[in-house]
Amino acid sequence: MINRRHAIRLALAALPAAQLLRASAARAEQSFQRFVPFLIDLDGWKGNKPEGMSMETTTASMITATREYRRDPARLNAQILIGQAAQAALAPTRSGMNIETSEARLNTSTIDGFQVTRNFNVKPKSGAILVALGTSALLSVSFNGITDDEALALAKKFNWKAIQAALPK
Repeated sequence: MINRRHAIRLALAALPAAQLLRASAARAEQSFQRFVPFLIDLDGWKGNKPEGMSMETTTASMITATREYRRDPARLNAQILIGQAAQAALAPTRSGMNIETSEARLNTSTIDGFQVTRNFNVKPKSGAILVALGTSALLSVSFNGITDDEALALAKKFNWKAIQAALPK
């Protein structure tokens, strides 16, 4: 039989850990939630409910907020990504890489003070636009069924400067 005093001590010892877990979960929710308002409605497009996730470990952290848009048959996905995954995705942007073939093109340029990489596959009309918001933060706009110029115009509707200002310090 379990000693009642021992059980009470164990329960009391577990309280701070449970409170810490709740506080950590609340912080994680707040970290991605603050980016949801930047995933705006786009005229002529039907947007799904924004989603997000925050993850923290002792050695790494990641925040993502994303929203999918449809204008049949076209699709667009906007994602704010912060952390080591964003650092890796920004490698082409930092390199200033430019490639052009008859089937695809990738170019990096500065737009409104931000480093931007545009990737476009001609035949399927698909690609992605990466906007470097910091060394480990980006706005990614992937698309299918529209031109890269239209995708860039849509990407510019997201307030890059406001997103950048909301980044964790």
